[in-house]
Amino acid sequence: MSETTNIIDRSSRRQLHLKSMTLTVMDGPDRGLSGHFDHSVVRIGTRTGNDLKLTDTTVSRNHAEIARLPSGTVLRDNESTNGTFVGPVRVREVYLGEQRRFRVGLTEIEYLPHDEVVDIVPAQITSFHGLAGRSTAMREVFSVLEKVGPTELTVLISGETGTGKELVSRALHQTSRRRNGPFVVFDCGAVARNLVESELFGHEKGSFTGAIAPRAGVFEQADGGTIFLDELGELPLELQPALLRVLEQREVRRVGDRRIRPVDVRVVAATNRDLRKLVDEGRFRQDLYYRLAVVEVHLPPLRDRREDFPLIVEHLLANAPFPHAVQGLSPEVAQIFQDWHWPGNVRELRNVLLRALPFSDGPWIGLDALPEALRPEVAPPGVASGETFQPPNAGVSYKEARDQLLDSFERYYLQDLMERSENNLSKAARLADVDRKTIGRMLKRHGLA
Repeated sequence: MSETTNIIDRSSRRQLHLKSMTLTVMDGPDRGLSGHFDHSVVRIGTRTGNDLKLTDTTVSRNHAEIARLPSGTVLRDNESTNGTFVGPVRVREVYLGEQRRFRVGLTEIEYLPHDEVVDIVPAQITSFHGLAGRSTAMREVFSVLEKVGPTELTVLISGETGTGKELVSRALHQTSRRRNGPFVVFDCGAVARNLVESELFGHEKGSFTGAIAPRAGVFEQADGGTIFLDELGELPLELQPALLRVLEQREVRRVGDRRIRPVDVRVVAATNRDLRKLVDEGRFRQDLYYRLAVVEVHLPPLRDRREDFPLIVEHLLANAPFPHAVQGLSPEVAQIFQDWHWPGNVRELRNVLLRALPFSDGPWIGLDALPEALRPEVAPPGVASGETFQPPNAGVSYKEARDQLLDSFERYYLQDLMERSENNLSKAARLADVDRKTIGRMLKRHGLA
């Protein structure tokens, strides 16, 4: 079992704190049984699906669990029939300090913690399962992913829109023991509020209007694999306790059903919001945050790693979804790319490149292939090359001139709006007094989402 924390102080070495544990049966029918665990909660009992599965008939199906919290390691009894004991004392919940042996039924277990501090040394590689970068920040990310990918650790990925959070989650899945299992994505901000519970945990026929057939939720769909919870900061507060229970118990109950279904999933979550701030504001549960932020990976924005541009462009061109003869960027376009703010980050860069490919006649992407908003002669002030905003050429029609200006204005407005809203789509919609879905469509149209 594990809790991991990155020290983000740039003035000192960055480190990864890895904490795991070994549980060994010292006495009882399963004497000699041992297991090493690196996930958040370790469950003990006779039911199939427990981390430490015992055969002792005096042990309940879901007898006890051990959780590693920021405040210490906690042993909890799950209302077992014969109790959980530390020494002669029957306990319901207790911190495991110097006393590292406890008893469930007739089985005595020894708990042995393992703490490891790993310096985050930038990896030597410049790509990792679809991610590319030679900057120190990205190579540090690769180093962390190399270490935590093969584990069962829960990972929280933070970063602005378009920085590659889903790519990181897929990389973690591909480098894990679950790589042959399902990989399921759930966007917490893209589902209607009243349907989130059903989508996450499933429902039975007739449990609500429109439930015409039983349906497995995304946790059941991800059984044996990895679930990626995107835009976690958008999860309604009232549903956060249910998600916490799934993370702790690794079992779900469908809406309208009494049956408990065990699930075996690794959880990777992502957010473009500051969850610590949301916790302080009472809008996100602290205990859920600690369950999810076992390992925190922060993806830097593209504007902070401009040395990665050549490598990323090369990677995106090589992996374009259609054939082309383009080899790279003209010097003028390369300079515009260096000057652009890139509020949509790598996703925006990819959209711009893919749009430019069909309009490129030679081996290089030139100015004429770029969207109007990126060209120096029509770009808003300070957004691309720093030149002043110029009206369209007088030779175009009124409609064409108007469309160019509106397109430039809309893109500039959206970039400024997303900066002011800290890339939070719901907040942006409120500031603009526009429907959230409309903002989303506008961002996609301009390659910013």
